[in-house]
Amino acid sequence: MPPLTPEQRRARARVERLIRLMAPGLNLVLAAGERLSRVVESDDSEYSPVRSALREGDDPPPAADGRR
Repeated sequence: MPPLTPEQRRARARVERLIRLMAPGLNLVLAAGERLSRVVESDDSEYSPVRSALREGDDPPPAADGRR
């Protein structure tokens, strides 16, 4: 890979500086979203996770083309 030109190095430095400046704000957004998701988490009494028809230790059925 050829070395970066001076303009490419300046652009890279600007992008990295922008990311460093935005990181604390983005961390706050993530923390707020996590907290909000816990607050509004539904308590759906009818929810049941999808269950596989396979029992533990069973092999899955072969694919339509005969591969596993």
